Amino acid sequence: MSRNKAPHLTPEQFRTRGHQMIDLIADYMSDIESFPVLSQVDAGEIYSSFPVHPPERSESYEKMLQDVKDIIIPGLTHWQSPNFFAYFPSNASGPSILGDMLSSGFGIQGMLWSTSPACTELETLMLDWMVEITGLPEHFHSKNSGGGVIQESASSAALCAAVAGREKALRNGHSEHSQLVGYISNQTHSSAEKSLKIAGFRDHQIRTIEVSSDFSMDPNHLLEMIRTDLSDGKKPAFVCATVGTTSSLAVDPVPQISEITNEFDIWLHVDGAYSGSATVCPEYRHLLNGIENADSYCFNPHKWLLTNFDCDLFYVKKKSDLVDALTFTPEYLRNKATESGQVFDYSGWQVSLGRRFRSLKLWFVIRHYGIEGLRAHIRSHIQYAAQFTQWIKDDDEFELFQKTVLNLVCFRHKEGNAKTRQILETANASGKLFATHTVLNDQYLIRFVPGAVRTEMRHVEEAWKEFKSAAS
Repeated sequence: MSRNKAPHLTPEQFRTRGHQMIDLIADYMSDIESFPVLSQVDAGEIYSSFPVHPPERSESYEKMLQDVKDIIIPGLTHWQSPNFFAYFPSNASGPSILGDMLSSGFGIQGMLWSTSPACTELETLMLDWMVEITGLPEHFHSKNSGGGVIQESASSAALCAAVAGREKALRNGHSEHSQLVGYISNQTHSSAEKSLKIAGFRDHQIRTIEVSSDFSMDPNHLLEMIRTDLSDGKKPAFVCATVGTTSSLAVDPVPQISEITNEFDIWLHVDGAYSGSATVCPEYRHLLNGIENADSYCFNPHKWLLTNFDCDLFYVKKKSDLVDALTFTPEYLRNKATESGQVFDYSGWQVSLGRRFRSLKLWFVIRHYGIEGLRAHIRSHIQYAAQFTQWIKDDDEFELFQKTVLNLVCFRHKEGNAKTRQILETANASGKLFATHTVLNDQYLIRFVPGAVRTEMRHVEEAWKEFKSAAS
């Protein structure tokens, strides 16, 4: 009994349909300002727009693209809109998209050096380039004791750091995992606590450190908690410091924290997921003061540095601490290159085995924009936030909550929480912008972050007018 062949695309068919897809993406980029930033669909609307059962036979490509236009795009919240001021941006520039397309087209697995040497070596080069571009300590360079790897996100980096810190503590003679303790602040991203729990730290093994008036971790309270745990027979194993918290971009005092972690031999991980991109500009490298004493550090070019998700750069001071904790080599993965000790196998630097060719998109971005272009991108958004801040200072209705850090403006209406919430909900419902909130010291605040690839001053000005209109 004969079987029908699967309807694979020929190279020429792929070329034709690929051109159609590029056209669709280019049209989306051109038209993105015409869409409501926040999707207007109801819950379940996308699901119910398609057939209940999957197709038995091959469907028309044209029909698929039409469904993208008619159903998928209206169901998107448009993160690449120049009027997206929510959360933190998730940049997706043209060069990055093209680099990611190339990665998908190659379809390789980069788990070992031998499974695609270019995948590993270009990634190593990109991490080394970024050491230079952002002014990181030389020990993070691959030629020295440390090195870097691309993770999916800062969450993945935090998990790898927690596991490495745990294993280092256990290797140093503390065989009881139940005695280990990890430390975060009440402003640390939730991914750090989640990572500790995945790494086996129970609730009673995680300490939440108080913050100072600027919402940065209080090193005095950290020291107090560590000393208390040591006196109780516990082993402090991991501290996560943050350079740019999610709510307010508060910067933890890494120099003081690192003195404490060095004294007690505790793994220090520094999360610079968003703010780290600003250090391409020399004038913002002070944000990383003390980083030379950290055991690990990460930041996300996929947030603010023109590189589409997923691309987190994760550095370790001593690569062997990470590799020893995460490397497992069954017989079917053994090969001469690995056994020579002269190559990196990045599957041993992360949780999963499989790896995409992520460095291509970063390579395209750096080569297209150059260091000058990257700096111009960051500086323009900081300038927009400074102007927005000045409008608030000059206004009778709104007030700043704290000094603006980089391009995050936290502000509120003087009438209080209920009014501030109403203004944000009204502005978002208009479809003309999308911003999000946070709560600090029981105050409901609007977080305004101009950081999208296509955002210009005119978009920031229109957003200010929309907030003013919503307040009236």
